[in-house]
Amino acid sequence: GEMWEREDAYPRAQVETLINELLAAGKPVAAICGATVAMARAGVLDDRRHTSNMLSYIHQNVPSYRGEEYYDTSLAVRDRGVITASGLGAVDFSREIFAELGIFSASDEALWYDMFKHGKLPAGVA
Repeated sequence: GEMWEREDAYPRAQVETLINELLAAGKPVAAICGATVAMARAGVLDDRRHTSNMLSYIHQNVPSYRGEEYYDTSLAVRDRGVITASGLGAVDFSREIFAELGIFSASDEALWYDMFKHGKLPAGVA
């Protein structure tokens, strides 16, 4: 996370250009944990539902952030091509990415989530 917290630790202009170009082209963009800070700096969380490690975490690192009313405390959130997650939500983050990309059928997604989130093997698997 620390790389994203320091504005000068990554090529901010290039990252923000890429984020905005991808979204404009209808391509999804995903960020987990500290990378949500880069999304906030890019301004894409100001008008979309999103999450992060905590609301105070975004405020602390991004004074220009204006998306408080769209902040959701869920582990992972997907809104209009932007997928964000808390650092604690890796499985939920993956599930939202898979959903955005249409990877699984609804039943396969439920099976996958039960396996990776709750450690439940499907019936008939030894």
